[in-house]
Amino acid sequence: MLDGGRLVGRMLKQEGIEVVFTLCGGHIMPIYNGLIDEAIRIIDLRHEQAAVHAADGYARLTRRAGVAIVTAGVGVTDAVTGIANAFQADSPVLVIGGQAPSDQFEMGSLQELDSVTLVSTITKWSRSVLHTRRIPEYLSIAFRQMFAGRYGPAFLEVPIDILLGAAEDSEIEFPTNYRTPAVPRGDPDAIAGAAALIERAERPAVIAGSAIWWSDASDALARLAERAGLPVYLNAMGRGSLPPDHPNFFGASRKHALANADMILVIGAPLDFRLGYGKTPGFNADAKIVQVDIDAREIGRNRGADVGIVGDARAVIEQLAGAVATVPSQSWLRELREIEGKEGNKLTALMNSDTIPVHPMRLAKEIRDVLDDDTIVIGDGGNIVAQAAKVINVAKPGHWLDPGRFGCLGVGVPFAIAAKIVHPKSSVIIIHGDGAFGLNGFEFDTAVRFNLPMVSVVGNDAAWGQIRGPQLNFYGVDRAVASALALTRYDQVVQALGGYGEYVDDPRAIRPALERALASGKPACVNVRIDAEANAAVSANSMAV
Repeated sequence: MLDGGRLVGRMLKQEGIEVVFTLCGGHIMPIYNGLIDEAIRIIDLRHEQAAVHAADGYARLTRRAGVAIVTAGVGVTDAVTGIANAFQADSPVLVIGGQAPSDQFEMGSLQELDSVTLVSTITKWSRSVLHTRRIPEYLSIAFRQMFAGRYGPAFLEVPIDILLGAAEDSEIEFPTNYRTPAVPRGDPDAIAGAAALIERAERPAVIAGSAIWWSDASDALARLAERAGLPVYLNAMGRGSLPPDHPNFFGASRKHALANADMILVIGAPLDFRLGYGKTPGFNADAKIVQVDIDAREIGRNRGADVGIVGDARAVIEQLAGAVATVPSQSWLRELREIEGKEGNKLTALMNSDTIPVHPMRLAKEIRDVLDDDTIVIGDGGNIVAQAAKVINVAKPGHWLDPGRFGCLGVGVPFAIAAKIVHPKSSVIIIHGDGAFGLNGFEFDTAVRFNLPMVSVVGNDAAWGQIRGPQLNFYGVDRAVASALALTRYDQVVQALGGYGEYVDDPRAIRPALERALASGKPACVNVRIDAEANAAVSANSMAV
């Protein structure tokens, strides 16, 4: 006889799940028993939001399903923000939620809630399973939905009596081959049309987003860029797809390139606020737009596409590389490279500033200088992350994580927990705002309990800087409310939880403190007091990283 908890464990094992993230609750205890039977690692966090963020981070780092298991009612409501962030980031996260006994529905049972309806707008699929023997079937449907087309989260509710119920092993079907690894390729006519636009372009530009990572398209992107002489700009999880020293990788000249390009190839990067919705002045109004996305609903959204190609990013890029016959003039690339140098020179003085409190760009430079090629960098903040992103370029794909277009603060420590589980030998650095740290900073307790060393670098301006700056400008200091924080010793908070901490207010002390934190072998926090005025000067639009 197999109970529902063992069926969950066996099906997750069949899917290749090696670790789940959770916060305990009575409605989900049978699942833990099944996970132990299947030797699936259980990481318990201090808040359900963080558990889902960790599952999200795991999914992004592995390109496999991330799994979070939360208890009924409040467990699900606590998880909603994490689910919503995964939904906006197209991350394949399965959330399994507990529920009151099915024979007590509508009676006012403990933590009873219509969770399926609640999360239906922030998942690709949301269901409740009401028969123990059908648990494997429903899980297979969830996985199929999560990985169909544009990835995204799914939610499966399992009432406690269904988990405790049992069925004969011989009566239970464990589905196999329930989803295909096949990917859609671009329409040949659209490929030909796009290739023609690329060949005719004198000032082309490429914006490549997270789809490059999800499709494992980094090598294909490099081949296309080299063959066609294309300058490539990367955002979101596309960062690192070309190494910083690649001749076709550009960053600081993006504003100039997009405003002056005559052809813009957009690959797996939604035309949302991070790209100015594809409209002027961010994008040249006369530029031809070639847009590639796995989801046809994104094609032409906010800005019409002259050629829209629906397909897997890697497959389409490979098709384009095979179809493009000529290389445009290199004068455009030389122009952009000169702009890169000029923009870099503008930042040099700030990056070398010795002012006290520390200038945010000096902090960003010191972080950059301690990175190695295997370091995973997580951005969890507003202005401080926007500034750091100007100078920090990771060397490999899948080594930059940020919330995504939902702009959800608090992902830092949960993402870092996932990163250390997936890449235990890599250094993991979180770039935190002090506001962002406060949302899930208590997960350092989790990191300590599971011995997951990471370094949180807090740019501490004692404010919600991205809000306080505009408040001060628009309304004045007397009306700048709800945006000031204390100059809190977050380093001491981490120390109290069993980690390593240092407070820094001198720019010359940043690098040694970072090195000591990395060498400590503990979850660590380097709490750096930064210049609030300089940090607040950053435009909210610069969150487009």
